[in-house]
Amino acid sequence: MIAAVDHVQLAAPEGSEGALRAYYADILGMTEIVKPPALASRGGCWFQAGPVQLHLGIEQDFRPARKAHPGLRVTDIEAYAARLEERGAEVRWDGDLPGHRRFYSHDPVGNRLEFLERAA
Repeated sequence: MIAAVDHVQLAAPEGSEGALRAYYADILGMTEIVKPPALASRGGCWFQAGPVQLHLGIEQDFRPARKAHPGLRVTDIEAYAARLEERGAEVRWDGDLPGHRRFYSHDPVGNRLEFLERAA
């Protein structure tokens, strides 16, 4: 039986690790975690916040997915959106999911991320 999601992997172009670190660590507030040595030579970087892990892997002929995205639950969504905007990230609110507040943002290579919180 499936018990939980261990991680989500997103793709990124070669040489984008610096921009990814600036977004995922500095803007989103995630912590970079060390990749195992056997995987580190492939490039990319991994991040964690609480039990959530996002892995950014290098992909030849990279093209960001237009629709696919991780949905990340947050607390105090207004303050979190303000944090992203203050650090230069675009925030696009969407009210189409009943019972939730949510917004989207894109990382520096074009990957879409959804941030959501249950409405009170």
